[in-house]
Amino acid sequence: MSGSFSIIDAHAHCGREDRFPPQDIRDYASYLGRSGIRAVIMFPPVSEIYDRYDPGFKDTDQWRERRRESNEYLLGISSPELTVYPFLFIWNDYAVDQLTPAHKGIKWHRHPDEPRYDYENPLCSAAIADIRRRGMPVCLEEEFENTLYFINELARGVKVIIPHLGLLNGGYESLRRRDIWAMPNIYADTALAPPGDIKDYVSRYGHERIMFGSDFPFGDPVHELNKVMRLGLTDAQRAAITGLNAARLLSESNV
Repeated sequence: MSGSFSIIDAHAHCGREDRFPPQDIRDYASYLGRSGIRAVIMFPPVSEIYDRYDPGFKDTDQWRERRRESNEYLLGISSPELTVYPFLFIWNDYAVDQLTPAHKGIKWHRHPDEPRYDYENPLCSAAIADIRRRGMPVCLEEEFENTLYFINELARGVKVIIPHLGLLNGGYESLRRRDIWAMPNIYADTALAPPGDIKDYVSRYGHERIMFGSDFPFGDPVHELNKVMRLGLTDAQRAAITGLNAARLLSESNV
């Protein structure tokens, strides 16, 4: 399936709390033989970063240590069969000092009704300046207005990956109407995105800034990869979306 390039899953979660749904690296590895995936961008699970069920969540030393341990866990789980590219999951302590040469990007995530990022904190702008200097991509999952604010004002010019083709960032069409997808620093992943949106994106914006993702453990890597493979794309388009685009973006990151 992969030809002469490696298939890279650009969106997966893995952590130490592998209760429900199972998200241990061994659970992900069980898909490898059926998918041809040989590398994966991984994020810690939200449950190890902040309490998403407490809108008034206040950070503590215990949570900061929990985040540090969760981010560090991803640094040691690559194997000969699977290369793991960790993204540092950032929260309101903006701990970019924890970046290592193994990190290839930043995870920036919240849903509506969850605790909010403190965008007014001077540490926030300092962290973004550091991310920009390093040329690191940010996988940004935020509410629609905050997505626009991040892209157009707070982190102008930073490479941003919008997951799920915008499904949880206000919707594909809402972002299209604001010309977000046309911006040269904006990337997308296909995790759980409707096939029609993927085809529309490729027809409008080309195939150089969109990447296959599974959203494991919430998405099935085999199913999500097959969804892309069955879109009627050219060989060059499939190769770019399922591996080459992610490989190029990762190579530009400079820790």
